[in-house]
Amino acid sequence: MLTKFETKSNRVKGLSFHSKRPWILASLHSGVIQLWDYRMGTLIDRFDEHDGPVRGVHFHKSQPLFVSGGDDYKIKVWNYKLHRCLFTLLGHLDYIRTVQFHHEYPWIVSASDDQTIRIWNWQSRTCISVLTGHNHYVMCASFHPKEDFVVSASLDQTVRVWDIGALRKKTVSPADDIVRLSQMNTDLFGGVDAVVKYVLEGHDRGVNWASFHPSLPLIVSGADDRQVKMWRMNDTKAWEVDTLRGHMNNVSCVMFHAKQDIIVSNSEDKSIRVWDVTKRTGIQTFRREHDRFWILAAHPEMNLLAAGHDSGMIVFKLERERPAFSISGDTMFYAKERFLRFFEFSTQRDVQVIPIRRPGSASLNQGPRTLSYSPTENAVLICSDVDGGSYELYIIPKDSFGRGDVAQEAKRGSGGSAVFIARNRFAVLDKSSNQVVTKSLKNEVVKKSPLPIATDAIFYAGTGNLLCRADDKVVIFDLQQRIVLGELQSPFVKYVVWSNDMESVALLSKHTIVIASKKLVHQCTLHETIRVKSGAWDENGVFIYTTLNHIKYCLPNGDSGIIRTLDVPIYVTKVSGNTIFCLDRDGKNKAISIDATEYIFKLSLMRKKYDHVMNMIRGSQLVGQAMIAYLQQKGFPEVALHFVKDERTRFNLALESGNIQTAVASAKEIDEKDHWYRLGVEALRQGNAGIVEYAYQRTKNFERLSFLYLITGNMEKLSKMLRIAEVKNDVMGQFHNALYLGDVRERVKILENAGHLPLAYFTASVHGLHDIADRLAAELGDDVPSLPEGKVSSLLIPPAPVLSGGDWPLLNVTRGIFDGGLENFSKGAADEPEDGAEGDWGEDLDMADVENLGNGDVAAVMDDVEVLEETEGEGGWELEDLELPPEEITPRASVNSRHTAFVAPSRGMPVSEIWIQRSSFAAEHAAAGYFVTAMQLLKRQLGIKNFAPLRPLFLDLHAGSHTFLRAFSSAPVISVAVERGWNETAIPNVRGPPALVFKLSQFDDKMRQAYRATSNGKFTEALRLFIGVLQTIPVIVVESRREVDDVKELISITREYVLGIKLELKRREMKNEPVRQQELAAYFTHCNLQTVHLRLALINAMTVCYKAKNLATAANFARRLLETNPTIESQAKTARQVLQAAERNMVDVAELNYDFRNPFVICGSTFVPIYRGSKDVLCPYCGSHYVPSQEGQICNVCELAEVGADASGLLCSPSQVR
Repeated sequence: MLTKFETKSNRVKGLSFHSKRPWILASLHSGVIQLWDYRMGTLIDRFDEHDGPVRGVHFHKSQPLFVSGGDDYKIKVWNYKLHRCLFTLLGHLDYIRTVQFHHEYPWIVSASDDQTIRIWNWQSRTCISVLTGHNHYVMCASFHPKEDFVVSASLDQTVRVWDIGALRKKTVSPADDIVRLSQMNTDLFGGVDAVVKYVLEGHDRGVNWASFHPSLPLIVSGADDRQVKMWRMNDTKAWEVDTLRGHMNNVSCVMFHAKQDIIVSNSEDKSIRVWDVTKRTGIQTFRREHDRFWILAAHPEMNLLAAGHDSGMIVFKLERERPAFSISGDTMFYAKERFLRFFEFSTQRDVQVIPIRRPGSASLNQGPRTLSYSPTENAVLICSDVDGGSYELYIIPKDSFGRGDVAQEAKRGSGGSAVFIARNRFAVLDKSSNQVVTKSLKNEVVKKSPLPIATDAIFYAGTGNLLCRADDKVVIFDLQQRIVLGELQSPFVKYVVWSNDMESVALLSKHTIVIASKKLVHQCTLHETIRVKSGAWDENGVFIYTTLNHIKYCLPNGDSGIIRTLDVPIYVTKVSGNTIFCLDRDGKNKAISIDATEYIFKLSLMRKKYDHVMNMIRGSQLVGQAMIAYLQQKGFPEVALHFVKDERTRFNLALESGNIQTAVASAKEIDEKDHWYRLGVEALRQGNAGIVEYAYQRTKNFERLSFLYLITGNMEKLSKMLRIAEVKNDVMGQFHNALYLGDVRERVKILENAGHLPLAYFTASVHGLHDIADRLAAELGDDVPSLPEGKVSSLLIPPAPVLSGGDWPLLNVTRGIFDGGLENFSKGAADEPEDGAEGDWGEDLDMADVENLGNGDVAAVMDDVEVLEETEGEGGWELEDLELPPEEITPRASVNSRHTAFVAPSRGMPVSEIWIQRSSFAAEHAAAGYFVTAMQLLKRQLGIKNFAPLRPLFLDLHAGSHTFLRAFSSAPVISVAVERGWNETAIPNVRGPPALVFKLSQFDDKMRQAYRATSNGKFTEALRLFIGVLQTIPVIVVESRREVDDVKELISITREYVLGIKLELKRREMKNEPVRQQELAAYFTHCNLQTVHLRLALINAMTVCYKAKNLATAANFARRLLETNPTIESQAKTARQVLQAAERNMVDVAELNYDFRNPFVICGSTFVPIYRGSKDVLCPYCGSHYVPSQEGQICNVCELAEVGADASGLLCSPSQVR
């Protein structure tokens, strides 16, 4: 069984496949009807109007309808497009077991526990016939797929076949009114429209299911007597053919398979069984652990089955439908039915070659699975699952092509998979010993090679090489040298497809495609939501693949797209130009034409074949939002411009590609304020002052215009702006323009006219305009303001512009292939002047026509004019021609020659990106400013979850790896990256790693301070210093292996001190809990401290326990203290005295959670001992121990990492990576 889809839900009692769409209806015991897409694995809709279990459900063949029948005695007809019930048919008096649409007429047949079968017309919404005769619950009823029959099964132990021919005739040509009147009695007594043709008796218990064969006069039934019975019928009678025994409980449902000679049944014994119709024996059994099966459904057109059970349903296939095939150049060998066939792609010749052994139906899935071909020896290897995996080797005679009837004895052997690896050698996988057996064409063992990984399948990987598949990776193994040539982690690989030149390989999994090089270097990975079925490489290096419903492409850079949709799944065999050759599920060869324009266009863009791109733009219909979005995403907005007619989209693309002239043209067409503003911003960014000026004029943005003239030093136009503000009576505008011009008299005049006489007087006085100041003082009279004393006035001067007058100078280049538009490219008119914006610059400002000139072009044109004027009058230099011999005349370069295309230099990669490109060090990512990736690395390497303490360190690293230079006042500050280990001999273009502000040597001083604070009992200060060191270590980088060991030792030391100090601080808080105080003091002595600090901890613990009368414990600490040979005599004396006192009375007043004889570690959070043998979890960074309940919490010692998290370990040196 090949499970395609599975659901978890309430008990499924009814199932129905949609004939066209990948949908299945499941009716549940809870009263809900679910509509699933089994291909995508998603729930599309749910319908829950029934009250109680829904036992029957069925899709209409062509209309958007389905019917359901439930325990509420109701039959409901639903429209799934409208998501609602259309109407309800009432008439049954008990539970409804099954419902079914007729394949042709507007009828529904229903079976009920009221012992009747009813036929309804769903168009007139009436019951047209009642079939009575069963004397117990009718468990199922269904129409014959072709004839006018209904079959029903009942708990009265009979199967009945009803003839409804009369009903059909009456429906097609109704009789007179008298006959129609007789229908009134139908509801009570049952009409004559349907009569019992046969009553099949043979089951010993109630019959649960009966169904017709799709084409033969056969019926199959299943009953509570655990038997499946097969019946045959003719025109006059029906009889039992055989009984199939094997089920261990009631048979729930049984049916014939539409395409194979098999019967499928399921039962309350939690199994699905498959039976051979011809041999009448069981072939296969599929079991579930806990779920009884209730219903089966077969897809009307595809080889799919579904079964409903106690906790959901499964959609499955009984056999693989993929034909086995092998491609060699222009030919293909493939297996179809019982024959090996040959197909030639160029001529499409398809011939039968030889018959191949086809196993009997002893079990399913035993047909050819893979096929391998050796063209030089004309030999074929066919692998199948027969006998747990076996192969057959056929040598094809040259004269057998086209005859196909010459049976040949194959050489056989066992093995999971077999492939040709050389002209006359093939490899067979022996799974039991995990080795490959190389054999000759005589099927004789040549040699055996052990495999490097636990392999469950082998594939061809070039002469003498094998691609070995494990569950989570593949390797390429050289059989001669017995070495691994390449390894790649990948999902479980089902198929392997090599490119024609064997340089690339596609690894196909269920939902993934991995593209790699011949050495298994990963290139890209594609994920599909729908199952991937097959694939092949085209001649351009594009991988074409199929899913269940699409043909798609994958470019070498990982970009993918849809070529076309499929009605039925196909298996691609070869791609040639615009034709895809494939096999369908019936083994028929097909050629499908495709439009390759889209992916060839994208491929040309990727490979920078711009002439090809332009040809395609001119000659094809490449349109659509998807293509425009793709070009924008890939950084080709100028190419996207050629596809777009919509002016707004053209404007956006033109701005993105920096094409100002196109943007001006589009802005004119749109003529909206926002677009002119955005055009002005982009033109300003490019330094195109003329276009900026034009954009501001169109929006009448006078403030911006004035400021533009100020920074470009255009005093003449600033004066005109002052006049315009005066005409508009814009006082603030006048004042600003006067201020920009530095015109003091004008400012005084404006202030005076506005009535601000004191301000006007101030301005005139300060600037030394005494005549005006005196006149204004006379006007003010007594209100003359006094000037502030002790202040020195300074003159307000407008800033001098850095570049005066024109546009910013830009790189003067010839127009690129995409810049000039298609018309110039196609006409070859590269030298024609470019039509730009027809700028209506406005008469009042007297502007020059600058629209057609790029930045810096004005000066060039003026220079040319001057040169011409100078050379017109006189003859110039009188230079005579030299009479040189012919061979010395050099060809003159064309003055007007231009390159047909220019690709502007691409923007370099920022140093910060270069730093992180190959770096796995969090410190270097933080220095580059990539804090997110630094955090991801620390989480992966050290399990760090709390990044708050690292924030200032990240900021310091970033600031410390850059320096900043100020060029001149109006230019932005330049950031310069500072590299680690730079010197004058360094290669200019090779970037070193970033300079880091934190170094290992800096910790020496901090550790000394921390030790001193610990010795002096300043525990809070010591704790701050030790935690600072512990939290800085993740962001340092060292060079040598020895330094890595030093770092790891430093982590261990600081961890012990942080834990010990936290124990002591906690002890000091517990003033009212003497027992806990003693425990914490005791634990402190088990931290790995320096001897001087260990002595202090032992004295502390000894004192606490002695005072609490726990003399035995105190004596232990005194003994340990004396073992350290204390240098201070007073310490030794105290210890000896405690020991003497304890020996007289060796008892403990209070029992402590402390056993010094049993080795333990201390939990960093709860501060309790974890004795040897007890479970614990670790901090992945500092290695602190914790009780299991603390898993998932932030470590209390380092305050960074998540306790128990998975982490790869500290990475702080390039020597660890090498």
